[in-house]
Amino acid sequence: MSTPVTKRLLALGLLVALGAGACSSGATPSPSAAASVSAPSQAASQPASGSPAASTMTAPAPATASLTLQGAGATFPAPLYQTWFEAFNAKYSNIQIDYQSNGSGAGIKAITEGTVDFGASDAAMKDDEIAKLPAGSKIVHIPTALGAVVVIYNLPGVAELNLDAANVAGIYLGTIKKWNDPAVAANNSSATLPDKDILVVHRSDGSGTTNAFTTYLDTVSPDWHSKVGKGKEVNWPAGVGAQGNDGVAGGVKQTEGAVGYVELNYATTASLTSAKLKNADGQFVAGSTDGVTAAAETAASSFPADFRQAPIINGAGATTYPIASYTYLLAYLDQKDADKGKTFVSFAYWALTDGQATETSLGYAPLPAAIQQKSIDELHTFTGGGSPIWP
Repeated sequence: MSTPVTKRLLALGLLVALGAGACSSGATPSPSAAASVSAPSQAASQPASGSPAASTMTAPAPATASLTLQGAGATFPAPLYQTWFEAFNAKYSNIQIDYQSNGSGAGIKAITEGTVDFGASDAAMKDDEIAKLPAGSKIVHIPTALGAVVVIYNLPGVAELNLDAANVAGIYLGTIKKWNDPAVAANNSSATLPDKDILVVHRSDGSGTTNAFTTYLDTVSPDWHSKVGKGKEVNWPAGVGAQGNDGVAGGVKQTEGAVGYVELNYATTASLTSAKLKNADGQFVAGSTDGVTAAAETAASSFPADFRQAPIINGAGATTYPIASYTYLLAYLDQKDADKGKTFVSFAYWALTDGQATETSLGYAPLPAAIQQKSIDELHTFTGGGSPIWP
């Protein structure tokens, strides 16, 4: 059964309350968990001066009738999306947006089957998934944010942990079984690593976060590539599964010696320490919005025309974090319900303009300017029953 995002957020809020002040000096810097978004004014329908969309003549307006958009999918952007939905509702009280954060795989399945008005995924749809869409239809990928996938761990007394690609692959392959394994110790000469078993925690559901993490492992480890591969779901060689980003975060938090992977926001909200990963320039870097932005800027010139950007792995640059990924809203190009189509385009435009300003404080990286503009331009292609929604 899917879990409403509001329940997930309440669970995360509880973790914050339990873990307040628990971050050590080596913990990934935490965005303000209490960051809030004030309701935008009516004048805010136009993007801020200087943004790529500032020259847009008129922002698209939602339907005037009372209606609810139903969405489902990725857990990674769920806290951001909930903040956005509340702010959009404060501006347009007739519009409600309900979102089930049940994983990227579930979001793709729901939009394919037409049981929701929009899906959400941290992994772009694959060719075989697009082939399953209703005949004659087309899905549009709208990037909304970027995030880092970080490796979290629970080792009291170990405030900072450095891991290279071979360490991460070995831990998840199950060939590195102890925290004081010589291969890990070699990268952590200043730390006293315990002679303790490593408990691997991974996702049990179809997940875009898993897609980004396994794409990293598939890229950096020939052994992983030949034995496991990449995708939203894989056959894990080791460990136990947990539902959603918050499930993995909770599993690691509750178990000494555990290690897991989550999106940066969940690590910071749960007050969990994350490892520094060795990047392509040979630097150990912590997951951060700045590191993700550096990765996205490096790859922006090769952003694909169909918007299906693969995870950005081992981008160049001394400060670049090695696992970065876009997250997407998924919607049909031709909207069957005219009012819902207008409302979705209006919300997507708001998210791509006003909404971008809230991302960093919530632990997400805003879109590069060039990708923001491409996404806004794409909104002009949506139709309602064959007629342009926002000409």
